[in-house]
Amino acid sequence: MASPHGFVERLAELSATGKPFVSVTLVEAIGSTPQDTGSKMLVDAGGLAFGTVGGGRVENKAIEHAAAMLAGDATATSTLLEWNLQRDVGMTCGGVVKLFFEAYNVRPWRVVVFGAGHVAQALVRVLLQLDCRIDCIDPRAEWLDRLPDGPSLSTHCLVDPCDFVPSLSADDFVVCMTMGHRTDRPILEAIFRRSIKPAYLGAIGSAAKRKVLIRELIEAEIDKERAEALRCPIGLPLGSNQPGEIAVSIAAEMIQQRDAVKR
Repeated sequence: MASPHGFVERLAELSATGKPFVSVTLVEAIGSTPQDTGSKMLVDAGGLAFGTVGGGRVENKAIEHAAAMLAGDATATSTLLEWNLQRDVGMTCGGVVKLFFEAYNVRPWRVVVFGAGHVAQALVRVLLQLDCRIDCIDPRAEWLDRLPDGPSLSTHCLVDPCDFVPSLSADDFVVCMTMGHRTDRPILEAIFRRSIKPAYLGAIGSAAKRKVLIRELIEAEIDKERAEALRCPIGLPLGSNQPGEIAVSIAAEMIQQRDAVKR
């Protein structure tokens, strides 16, 4: 079996960037083939990023399939393909290869946290244990500096957190937990004014805060139905008012919603 020396390290590097890439492994080689079982390569948006599964036509075909996965043309993020090198690839050798393709960071679960206060600090720490990308936005650099380092966490110190809203997508899970109602509402209003509806949108607070938020959003000419779809309070009904337990309840609700969307 070919040695995958350096493969794991390079895979980890690419994974940490958050950019999409595909791992390709030659899981079986039958007959005359250009490479041994166990050969591996990594393909990103620029093409071959590491390794080889045989070079020439078979590798070019594999890179083409990986590129289709990165473009979203494939129906799955992992697949096992069997190619007859003569019939399917157009090579003179008559061997057969089985290749396993696995895409990373193609459709990452992104959680956007507006605010870096006590509950946000606890929530980010919980989210860092999950398979997701996290963006945390706050105008206070000293609070952002308190967050732990992690390859899946990006912090954004913005005087006006609303400036981050244009980067949101329909797949994002968004939660507002800034310094209070007065700083949450402008962010929510900016989100509602966009055509994109995040998969999860919530604001920390009580039922009383919800009533005020909904009323003010409607007064700002936000569609009533959209405004009332806001999650507030957020989190599953469990635990105490300690930041750590609130964070767990919010993360649990996000996982619940994520899995419901997948169905």
